[in-house]
Amino acid sequence: MAEQVGNAEREGRGPLSVAVDAGGTFTDIVLVDRGSGRRWEAKVPSTPDDRSRAFAEGIAQVLALAGRAPGEVTHVLHGTTVATNAILEQKGARAGLLTTAGLRHVLEIGRHDIPRHEDLYAWVKRRRPIPPEHVMEARERLDADGAVVTPLDEADVREAAAEFRRLGVQAVAVCFLHAYANPEHERRAGAILAEELPGVPVTLSTEVLPVFREYERSMATALNAYVMPAVSTYVRRIEDRLREGGIAAPLLLMKSSGGVIRGQGAAKQPVQTALSGPAGGVVGSRAVGLLSGHPKLITLDVGGTSADISLIDGEPRLTTEGKVGDWPLTLPMIDIHTIGAGGGSIARVSPEGALLVGPASAGADPGPVAYGRGGEEPTLTDANLVLGRLPPALLGGAIRLDVYAAARAIENRVARPLGISLYDAARGIVAVADNAMAGAIRVVSVQRGHDPVEFALLPFGGAGPLQAGAIARLLGMRRILVPGRPGVLSAEGLLAAPLRNEFARTVMLRAPVAHPAPLARAFAALDTEAATWLAGESVSEAAREIRWRAGMRYVHQGFELFVDWPGRSADPATLAAAIERFHDEHERLYTFAQRDTAVEIVTLEVTALGRLPGPAAEQIAPAGHFGPADEALVQFEDGASSVPIWRREDLGAGAVLRGPGIVVQMDATTWLHPGDVATTDAFGNLVVEVPAP
Repeated sequence: MAEQVGNAEREGRGPLSVAVDAGGTFTDIVLVDRGSGRRWEAKVPSTPDDRSRAFAEGIAQVLALAGRAPGEVTHVLHGTTVATNAILEQKGARAGLLTTAGLRHVLEIGRHDIPRHEDLYAWVKRRRPIPPEHVMEARERLDADGAVVTPLDEADVREAAAEFRRLGVQAVAVCFLHAYANPEHERRAGAILAEELPGVPVTLSTEVLPVFREYERSMATALNAYVMPAVSTYVRRIEDRLREGGIAAPLLLMKSSGGVIRGQGAAKQPVQTALSGPAGGVVGSRAVGLLSGHPKLITLDVGGTSADISLIDGEPRLTTEGKVGDWPLTLPMIDIHTIGAGGGSIARVSPEGALLVGPASAGADPGPVAYGRGGEEPTLTDANLVLGRLPPALLGGAIRLDVYAAARAIENRVARPLGISLYDAARGIVAVADNAMAGAIRVVSVQRGHDPVEFALLPFGGAGPLQAGAIARLLGMRRILVPGRPGVLSAEGLLAAPLRNEFARTVMLRAPVAHPAPLARAFAALDTEAATWLAGESVSEAAREIRWRAGMRYVHQGFELFVDWPGRSADPATLAAAIERFHDEHERLYTFAQRDTAVEIVTLEVTALGRLPGPAAEQIAPAGHFGPADEALVQFEDGASSVPIWRREDLGAGAVLRGPGIVVQMDATTWLHPGDVATTDAFGNLVVEVPAP
């Protein structure tokens, strides 16, 4: 490989990075020459029976397209939904849990709340990833400070191992009470289980989530064990495919927190990849925003089934209150709000006569009625097609759309039952979906203390740029930033992601701390772990960054707010500055701060970042003479009118478009409303200025 890379550099070609984003329907591949910034793209059908096959086929296809050799690839980055799907579809491994005697039902009891969308009287608690009959107990006990109250009974651990063997478990989770304060009992139990159950992976809570709150820590550890065999097998297959294809580059997988880790690290802590796919899109959005001078963004990723929304204020907002399906996952992850509104969302009339759109979706099969694959229920895509905003061909002509079938479905299923015209029905479908997405944006902005007017809207995914104009108007947003490749931005985000790992510990210290030594020791220990990890990943000193955060709360509160720690010192002045940041954040979110109330420092978190060599920014040629490639008849409220259709590839830097009009490209369609003015920037992004209301 080194010889091929050297030859390429002598020929004026840089080393290659390849990013693979595996979706449910398609797998997107982006190949980048890190020296020149030149990019090549491929899209292949996903292969659910063996997802590694589409991975390998896509890489081979994009290398052939670029005319480059496999040995020139130095980084392989991947976003995957293997862990997510296993959790959501309840198709994980047969797993067991070893816990402290008396806590056998910690997963089963959970929290005493009912999901807001469920019926209070009809709700049935879902079966846990690890059922009670697969939970074993061992006599041991630590106090909250980590002191041993009852020594670990090793005979209990061996008896539990024998029972796990009889049950045929494929992975084991270990979560002891207060183990976050002292990991020795868990480590010894893990060693015994590894001895008694050779070949069965064992995961410890102190390695997955060493913080307090027994249910959330137990659930994170249980989910890690639940998905470990599937992810480990997948990573092994991917690495085998790479070797067979002549690629010796390391495999890096996207984490939910927006960084990447090596394949073997993901195989040991696969739950870290639970939101791998959506995280890639947010990281890619941040890179686009910084390049174009728009660091404050609200991202809108609209696919076929759902819309993912996130807020970026220089950096993506992280949360430790995330969920995967019904389960809490309190690992650091990008704060992404998902709703069931996408291009395939089905429109229907309720028995009460209300027009509803989603969350049910036609998916990729049969898909919208216009696809001609047997779909009968009208969707958001069908409505946009009938209104003329969507051209009758997608993916460069690979998919032909049947506008007449879409119109019949809307007429029969929506217009006639509501007693309105076809076009009013289509506009109603689009308006309902737009309002749902605008509401989701308010959740991540207004409800978090941010005014969306201060942000630019960055839509991506196949359907995002089509809906963005109306959503921006609903929120009073004045600028839309459409990336050059909206349909593959999640794959592009992989190329911008750093190596990343988080290290956390619960400390429970009341501030102001009379003796700051315990705080300093705890931060120093985590900092050392972070530095050791970066060294193990062979990250150079110049490419390293270590950040501190702390979760704080007022005494007697039941929740924490995480704030960035000012620097890497725990001296009294820095501590006072951190507490002031907590007061400010509490006031921003909840409109008040209690500066005369004691503050408790609950959890410390240290993040290790290793900057990878990013690709050079690819600039496009200045705009020359260009004009519409075609025109379309669009249905407006005051009647039909012809609007221009521009091809995205015809737009050079500085090209100006005035709405109404349609911009088409291989992977997305952008609808410019009347009054919109769009300018192509130097990097191929479309900057749309929305007129004031």
